[in-house]
Parts: sequence; structure tokens; C-alpha cells
Amino acid sequence: MKPLYKVLSAAVLALALGPTSAFAATVIKLAHLNNDDPFNNPAGAMASVFKNLVETGTNGEVKVELFPNGQLGSQSDVMQQVRSGVIQSSIMSEGGMASACPMIGVVDMPFAFPSINTAFDVFNGPFGKTLAKDIEGKTGLMVLGFGNSGGFFDFTNSKHPVHSPADMKGLKIRTMSLETQKALVASLGAQPVNIPWSGVYTALQTGVADGQMNPVPIISFAKLYQVQKYLTLSQHLFAPYVWVMNKQAFAKLTPEQQRVVRNAAQAAVIAGWGVAMAIEASDRGMPLLKKHMEVYSPTAAQLAEFRDASQPAVRKVIVEKFGKPGEALLNQFMAAIKQAEIK
Repeated sequence: MKPLYKVLSAAVLALALGPTSAFAATVIKLAHLNNDDPFNNPAGAMASVFKNLVETGTNGEVKVELFPNGQLGSQSDVMQQVRSGVIQSSIMSEGGMASACPMIGVVDMPFAFPSINTAFDVFNGPFGKTLAKDIEGKTGLMVLGFGNSGGFFDFTNSKHPVHSPADMKGLKIRTMSLETQKALVASLGAQPVNIPWSGVYTALQTGVADGQMNPVPIISFAKLYQVQKYLTLSQHLFAPYVWVMNKQAFAKLTPEQQRVVRNAAQAAVIAGWGVAMAIEASDRGMPLLKKHMEVYSPTAAQLAEFRDASQPAVRKVIVEKFGKPGEALLNQFMAAIKQAEIK
């Protein structure tokens, strides 16, 4: 027979662990590349809103732990962590998603969107669902939504003003790892340089790259204006954030918790879109950049030059790299833009 103190100790331990285990909160670990200030960048806004809505909507049954600023490693590292269930979710850049789902490059057709409203309608409409299905099929991850990474991409450089494609000749321009973005830059006479986001500032500072392309809010909060003198408002690309979640982790939630998570993600995506546009218009966006950089808005004729030079090159890469499925997805993308423009 066991000593009485051991029996009592086991009973106390069981009582202590029983209720704690029964009522332990489920944790969703969410990683992203930027800081968590919801007023500083769209990813931070999305993560903060999601955390608040999930925790309040489930009465604390589901907790959201945030891992901002690339704390968990590169995006390929984070992708593997989400797939394996080490963490449950991540807000990824298009470049980060491309390592697992290269065909997302179809959205890199340059000068395709006439307005940010059109981009919102496309990624939150039928095409967005088609793209999400393709991503889920290739990665095994569910897509919670497509976020606004900061608006349209613009070119910056440290050498000279860029008014037309002729001014791009010879410039070393940083791109993501996507072949579509490399083709875009090369078609304009520049040299694409693939550099991870974490090394962009140093590369621009040291001359490894002369320029880069990103939305105004990202140029601002990354302080690229400190190492870039010229900003061309080309607005040539819209590269969405892709928000993914581990399917098994989602399946372990109760139906009510799943509803809260989906609704929270949808609201957070909308918040991110709003924050991106607000930052661009605020003193931390375009007004700030104008104090430090020479800003130029190309004319309609100059934009047509950019478009005519780049679109055939990018389409060729998509067709050659992804074949008929890629061409079909690209055609759906362009048709969705046209349909949204009619609204």
C-alpha cells in the first residue's frame, strides 16, 4: 500500500491539473514581418485587431500570441513552422508565399489596376477565392484573407529621377524572389537584384542595389528615404499579404470558435486596408517622403510607355513558367479587374 502522503499528493496534483487542463486556453501563434503598432503598418493593424476580436469573442478561450518583426526567422522558415503546426498562422508577403506557391506571381501583371478600390474588389471577390483555393491546394494551408501590404508599389532609387522607362536603364533594382518581378524590372532596362527584405536597407545604403519598389507606407516606416533620393509614383504593382492558418489547428477549434476566428480575420483584413490608405495620406506617408525625396508622378503617356514595355515580358514569363494553368489564372485575374472596374 502506498504511503498516505503519496496518495494525498497524487490527489492534490490531479485536482490541480484537472481544472487547469480542462479550461486551458487554446493558443493561436501568429507571426508577421513588421512591428505590432496598429497605426504604423497594415500587418500590425491586422494582427492587433485579430487578437482583440478573437480573445474577446471567445471570452478568452482562444488566446492569440503575436510574433512580429520576423522574430521566428525568414518567411520560408515561418511557412514551414505553420505547415508543421509549430505555430498556427502567419501574415506573409507575396514573396514569402511564392516559395511554396510560385503561381501567385500572376498577380504581378504590371500596371493592371486602375485604382485601389479595384484591387480590394478583386482580392475580396471570386478571383480571391480562386487564388485562395490554389494556395490551399499547393501548401495545405487555409487562407484567411488577402491583406493590403501598403498600397501600390512605386520605384525609388538613389541615382537620378525616373520619368520614363529610358531612365531605368542600368539601375540595380531590388525585387522579391518572384521571376515575374525580375522580368518586370529587366523589361524596363534595369537590373533585378533579389535581396531578402531584412537586407534591403543595408543593400541600398552600401550600393549593392540602387533602388527598390514598395508601397509608400513601407518606404516610410522602413525609413528607406534615408538611403533613397528619388521616388517615382509609378503605382505599377499591387502585391497582397497572404494570411494563412494551419488547417489542423483550425479544425481543433469548436464551431463557434471557428466562426469567431473567420469573422475576426475578415474584420482585421478590412482594418489593414484602411490603415494602409490612412498612413499613405498621413504625415508619416507621402507628406513625410516629400520632405526627404524628390517625388515625380508620371504622365499618362509615360505610364503607357512603362505598361507597354513591361506587360508582354511578364505575361511571357507567366505562360512559360506556369503553362496553361498559369495562363488561365492570369486571364481570370485580368477579367476580374475589368469586371471590378465596371462596377
